[in-house]
Amino acid sequence: MTDDSTTLLLGGRIHSPSNPDATAMAVTGGTIVWVGQDGPGRALHPDAEIHDLDGAFVAPGFVDAHVHATATGLHLAGVDLGGVTDAAGLLAAVRAAARPGEVLIAHGWDETTWTAQRLPSRAEIDEAAGGVPVYLSRVDVHSALVSTALVDLAPTARDAAGWSADGPLTRDAHHHVRAAVRAALTREQRRRAQQAFLRLAAARGIVSVHECAGPDISGEEDLADLLALAAEPGHPEVVGYWGEPGAVDVARRLGLRGLAGDLFVDGALGSRTAALAEPYLDEPGSAGARYLDADAIAAHLVTCTEAGLQAGFHVIGDAGVAEVVRGFQLAEKTVGQRALAGGHHRLEHLEMIDADQARALAGWGVTGSVQPRFDALWGGTEGMYAQRLGAERAARMNPFAMLAAEGVLLAFGSDCPVTPLQPWEAVRAAVHHRTPGSGLSARAAFTAHTRGGHRAAGVHDGRTGSLVPGAPAHYAIWDAADLVVAASDSRVQRWSTDPRSRVPALPPLDPGAPLPTCLRTVRAGQVLYDAFTSAA
Repeated sequence: MTDDSTTLLLGGRIHSPSNPDATAMAVTGGTIVWVGQDGPGRALHPDAEIHDLDGAFVAPGFVDAHVHATATGLHLAGVDLGGVTDAAGLLAAVRAAARPGEVLIAHGWDETTWTAQRLPSRAEIDEAAGGVPVYLSRVDVHSALVSTALVDLAPTARDAAGWSADGPLTRDAHHHVRAAVRAALTREQRRRAQQAFLRLAAARGIVSVHECAGPDISGEEDLADLLALAAEPGHPEVVGYWGEPGAVDVARRLGLRGLAGDLFVDGALGSRTAALAEPYLDEPGSAGARYLDADAIAAHLVTCTEAGLQAGFHVIGDAGVAEVVRGFQLAEKTVGQRALAGGHHRLEHLEMIDADQARALAGWGVTGSVQPRFDALWGGTEGMYAQRLGAERAARMNPFAMLAAEGVLLAFGSDCPVTPLQPWEAVRAAVHHRTPGSGLSARAAFTAHTRGGHRAAGVHDGRTGSLVPGAPAHYAIWDAADLVVAASDSRVQRWSTDPRSRVPALPPLDPGAPLPTCLRTVRAGQVLYDAFTSAA
């Protein structure tokens, strides 16, 4: 397809707010130029290249607003510990995968789902590894079990906060050993991992991802290489963020959208490092860890606002959220409410928040970059949240409906490799929240994983992320079941799903219902993935 040629999609089901009954769409030079019915489409575009959809569903491409590309790519080729059910199973996986001369990277263990929650000792890991450096990240990637051989590659870990002589490493000690793992990788290994990640994202109907990098996450060279790779034809867009206070020079040098993403205010609930106002139920002596105070948060917000960059923070626990709100209040005194809101700053995860805090954040134009599958994995009365917090606090986790109702822009992501790149599963998880009343309508959830992601990255043109004339041709074609229009939903009134409003239909998202399969992914008119070509 040349830059000015037209492709006409016919015989499908087009998800377009401008024409909910559309069966056809025309794309010229990477831009959607027309949406409507087959007959008029043929008449208006007689010289177009025809693509017969044969009833397929065409929808805006997904945006994953929080990813870790290299780590995900490495885990795709590494050992998946998600199916391990006890310490013996984890040790067996290490024993089977350890190879002399290579660092063993494995991910996904979650002791809260095990039949017995005893973790293996370092001595047991050393025996299973046979002297190989081993890094076994917990599912939340905020702690890891390691072998002595890996600690020897990062000896400063022994004197850092979060060190344990026998158990998982957390906090700074975990950052030290993770840096040692990164240092052991070759540039070619990183490139293969990044290519694997981008291919998978495209195959899942994703046209854009937000890479949440930083000095404790992946390193500047890793981010620069990822951005260069994504700039090559045929890949999803990578929007880069760097989680380091005041690093304006890094943002300018790499052309980043902001100093945001995983700039840690606190840790994670699974590793008991999220900062809580009251102690953990299953570890009464701990209320987690807070890494930034309100003054530091405010200083970063001011620096970014004045530099024209997005600021952002990783924050999960209620004490962490309270500190962030205080930081915004202090920053407003310096730059003013209008400038602060104009920065379109963002918060990652934002799991423990009340309505007053949400209302304040909405007034500052803050985006909540959230992960619906966290609730699917760890919510409910028996899940990890309840184990760590008790049922009452757990029921207040991830209040998506309240955030939307208070005006907080939502953007969905996976935090992969914490949860997989499966956007339809995320949409379903947001609709079927495990706490009644906290879920979203199907329309709101789908929008948060498409248009909401573009808006979270500062794109506010009113078109990007929708299939309407004048919008960039970012879309995916799906093999999907019969579409449905949800009944009106009082939970999020500003995102009406009343059928009388001619809202575009979506595939059924009922638990157990088959979800769509991606046939093709297109960004700005360029094919990123084609199921038939890839299968061949």
